Amino acid sequence: MTMLKLIKNVFVYAPEKLGMRDILLAGARIAEVRECIEPRGVGVEIFDGAGKTVTPGFIDQHVHITGGGGQDGYNSLAPPVAPGELIACGTTTVVGLLGTDGFVKELTELYAKTRALEMDGLSAYMLTGYYGLPTKTLMRCVADDLIFIDKVIGCKLALSDDRSSFPDEKEILRLINQVRLGGFTSGKGGILHIHVGNLPEGISVLIDIAKKYATLTTYISPTHVIRTGELFEQAITFAGLGGMIDISTGGTKFDAPHLCVLKALKAGVPVGRMTFSSDGHGGVRRIDPVTKISTYTPAPLDLNLKEMTLLVEEGNLPLEQALQLITTNPAKNMNLKDKGRIRTGYDADLCFLDERLNLTDVFAKGECVMKDGIILKKGKYDQ
Repeated sequence: MTMLKLIKNVFVYAPEKLGMRDILLAGARIAEVRECIEPRGVGVEIFDGAGKTVTPGFIDQHVHITGGGGQDGYNSLAPPVAPGELIACGTTTVVGLLGTDGFVKELTELYAKTRALEMDGLSAYMLTGYYGLPTKTLMRCVADDLIFIDKVIGCKLALSDDRSSFPDEKEILRLINQVRLGGFTSGKGGILHIHVGNLPEGISVLIDIAKKYATLTTYISPTHVIRTGELFEQAITFAGLGGMIDISTGGTKFDAPHLCVLKALKAGVPVGRMTFSSDGHGGVRRIDPVTKISTYTPAPLDLNLKEMTLLVEEGNLPLEQALQLITTNPAKNMNLKDKGRIRTGYDADLCFLDERLNLTDVFAKGECVMKDGIILKKGKYDQ
């Protein structure tokens, strides 16, 4: 029998502003959203939201779930992500990927970690490939991975980075062909998610592709687009051509991510063409200015929520618009069906915020995994 849960007395942003609503959950799905839902019969578990704000669960489309790093020897490899770390920042859906290293950090390990996070109660997906060419895959090719590997929803590549394979337009178009073919055959949509470095050419090749082949633009997802002001200007041009641009809340940036969103909005970029992602658990290197000793720490996972909050508090952006960057927009970009909204039939992933937009409670797949700031659902190795 499907367990029913009734969440009462909450102010719902779906992310559209709906006002006070009750939400009925049936197992892992949202069964109903109405102004007042009265429990009937037995077996309905009631949660009093006490007037808190409820939003869709947050989606982070760029996380090194197996750990990144490794650019300063074996001991600089970053550790994998624990499920409690994601829950603590409201991330109920995560997309894992590899970074510079496609050799020590293998796709088989990435797949296993993706499945492990699913077993721990979250929604998890992965990208095949890594920084370089030829593209690494689990099967014969990228299209095969999308068609036959359940968790694979796209491919990763690096561009304009001195650690990349310096792909040219034809090589990028061939990969787009693979994700497109694999995407429509499997019904997953398909995406080519492109790490962008800080070399001068930026995303000029992606702009050229968007101008010549407009129908391919939605298959291209450039990330880290605020490394430099020049790259950001290119990103604005790409968005103007119908593309989606991903702003990393961690990592290298020329300005604060929330300020870049405001600049893009002022330049005419619709809020629906921008996403936030954390780049979480990449290896962050710090060099002591005196001793010159290098130390590493995993990149944080909680900056998406912080930057979204700053958009509201400092940028005066309505919450229903700011939320799009971590809910509906990444769901659209990664073709994640039934994610990113509070709507009948959608996945029961919910975040509860207090009056200061602090995260208090989290539901993932209809289960309460964090209550009053205390994580209830932990992985087997979470302390």
